[in-house]
Amino acid sequence: MDYMSIGPAPCDEECVQATCDNAGEQQAECRRFITLIRKHLGEEPVGARLKVKGFPHDFCTYYEVVCMYDENSEEACAYAMRCESEAPSTWDL
Repeated sequence: MDYMSIGPAPCDEECVQATCDNAGEQQAECRRFITLIRKHLGEEPVGARLKVKGFPHDFCTYYEVVCMYDENSEEACAYAMRCESEAPSTWDL
């Protein structure tokens, strides 16, 4: 499966700043964003899955929402593209 990064929070909102001691807060924000994406775009089709993924960085690990998708599934690819382009830009729908 491939993945597409969506971000840690809606693009027009401030997000939790990544520090070495707030991984839980970052992950909670990402889970909240996943809930919002599902509310806006619907549940993932077969072959796609929203999840929180950690990315190592020089100073610590930061977390983002990614859409894992089966590149052989047209429906899964389309959902991942929609997540990237149509995810809510604010916490308020």
